[in-house]
Amino acid sequence: MPQLIKGYVRFIDRISDYVGYLAASLIFFMGAVLLFDAFTRNVINMPVHWAIELTQFTLAAYYFMGGPITLKNNEHVRMDLWYANLSERGKAKLDLVTIWCMIFYLGVMLWGSISSLQYAIATNEKRFSIWNPSTIPIKSLLTVCLVLMLLQAFSLVFKHIATLRGERI
Repeated sequence: MPQLIKGYVRFIDRISDYVGYLAASLIFFMGAVLLFDAFTRNVINMPVHWAIELTQFTLAAYYFMGGPITLKNNEHVRMDLWYANLSERGKAKLDLVTIWCMIFYLGVMLWGSISSLQYAIATNEKRFSIWNPSTIPIKSLLTVCLVLMLLQAFSLVFKHIATLRGERI
């Protein structure tokens, strides 16, 4: 594989790692917000209306940001009935076929997320609740994470091609 492709794969893998580790740290933030909510509601009898919604937004961010590292580490859900019995080259061939389905799916999702983000920006979209937060930040994060997942998917394409050629990236 050319050095440019190897550099691309290493760069995207590193970004996916950083984003994934940041996503993992969001668990602690969600726990702190929920503990704060429980304290204010039960101990000082002053409920905060934004805590549960903030936790929901954070959980959505956790899922979005966890996608690229899940792809990179090959930890996504797969039907292993036949796949587990294939050789490394057989797995690479099958992955090269199926990854294009995923790239198509991610492309459609990205198209929809861009459209949704444009609408949110144009209308200053807010969630209808007591807290009434803007949806622009979470929709922006979704769009960025879908781009990173697409970049990671192409990194996987290069890794599978390298496997078929008997190389390692």
